[in-house]
Amino acid sequence: MQKKKGFMESEISKAITQWEKDFLGRGSVSVKTDILRDSIIIYLQGILTPAEYAVSQSKEGMLSIKSTRSELVECGLDDLKKMILSITGEEVKSFHTDLSTRTGERVMVFKLFNNLEKTL
Repeated sequence: MQKKKGFMESEISKAITQWEKDFLGRGSVSVKTDILRDSIIIYLQGILTPAEYAVSQSKEGMLSIKSTRSELVECGLDDLKKMILSITGEEVKSFHTDLSTRTGERVMVFKLFNNLEKTL
């Protein structure tokens, strides 16, 4: 049976939340996933701890938090790619991410080899 786009987006959001809890020790407050052409775009809110917000008030602290958080996600990238493959059946071509220390939001973009949206 063919999976529907909304169902697949929901499954990715749930899997990302579980990965955050298992790998990073805590999950974000909310996760929204959108499949757009050959990309999967994930918006995560509430990812920073109160201590990280406090540290990121200075420029040095902000850069440190961004760097540390990026390294943590990169360390788990193989698991994230496997998760996307298992849910979508598509291989990940590239991965991009950034976070805002001001809003506590992270954006993840998985670029796929094929146009997933077209097949759904």
